[in-house]
Amino acid sequence: MNGENQIQKAYESILSQDFEKAIEWFEKAIAAEPNNAAYHYKLSITYARSNKLSSAIEHASIAAQLEEENEAHRYHLQVLHARELVEKAQRQLSTQTEHAERAIFLLKEAIVLDPLAIEAYLILGEVFAFRNDYGRAYQTVMEAIRLEPNHELAKQQAARYQQKMNNRY
Repeated sequence: MNGENQIQKAYESILSQDFEKAIEWFEKAIAAEPNNAAYHYKLSITYARSNKLSSAIEHASIAAQLEEENEAHRYHLQVLHARELVEKAQRQLSTQTEHAERAIFLLKEAIVLDPLAIEAYLILGEVFAFRNDYGRAYQTVMEAIRLEPNHELAKQQAARYQQKMNNRY
């Protein structure tokens, strides 16, 4: 028995914006074909869109293990790990702002894993600004702007950091 019917039902659920039901159908497809990397990958994407990061990482890891040569699976897993690091950095900053070094490390690691993680650049800029290192804050958000030129928050942060640098001199 294969899981194609369940996959079709999962897609129908996604089109109806019922992501919880889609997750159920993907899980049924995986129960029918537990070694189908594509099913794990699709479930991982749905979990990620539903902000269930640990489950998304679990299934992305399985997909990457089942098809080690599949670059899309490996890249998706990297992006999820980057997102996990950004979340850890945010938690670190919300509870212990005096330990910004750990957050900086996590955010830089997130950027290595996913160089397109705009949120990581913006938060890293905020951390540098918090430490009154406006030059690095500005450079960091300018990298975000280079990646996404119309990102309004990044442009606002860049202007604010540039103003702070100008006020120092």
